[in-house]
Amino acid sequence: MIFAVGFIFSAYLKRYRPITIHEFYFGRIHWRDLRFAIAVTAPAIILHELAHKFTALSFGLTATFHAAYLWLLIGIILRLFGSSIIFFVQAYVSITGTANNLAYALIALAGPLTNLIIWLISAHALKKASHEKIPFFHLTKEINKFLFIFNMLPIPGFDGFSGFDGFQVYANLIKFLF
Repeated sequence: MIFAVGFIFSAYLKRYRPITIHEFYFGRIHWRDLRFAIAVTAPAIILHELAHKFTALSFGLTATFHAAYLWLLIGIILRLFGSSIIFFVQAYVSITGTANNLAYALIALAGPLTNLIIWLISAHALKKASHEKIPFFHLTKEINKFLFIFNMLPIPGFDGFSGFDGFQVYANLIKFLF
């Protein structure tokens, strides 16, 4: 999974070196760029999903991490065809068991909050980074910012919807009481 994500983003997240347009779209794999893309993207995705998993486990639920291999394959195919749009689900956590709405809300928000923490840490590290580390921290910051904002959208199926929906019960209770 990590290798696939790194390969997909390696065309877009490169260390600086001059290349031609032809090499950008049709060039061979540059292992240095692949390692760089893995280092930038993998923590954002894996830590996001592990946050969901460990939060669910802390509430006594069963949580299983799954790599979405079909979506990874679609992402690889899009990358091979030089697509400028890369949108896919890399992984997910399936949760079984019974818990209250607050627990499910906290589980849903754990992933995006992890991206928020990585975003803030990267932004702080960017201020103190050496010249050669600036691209790494900048891209890490931007990817985690995007993942945080995107996942917090209150659209069904997104973490933000599940999180806000779980808190809505408590908000309605407070409105009713006061």
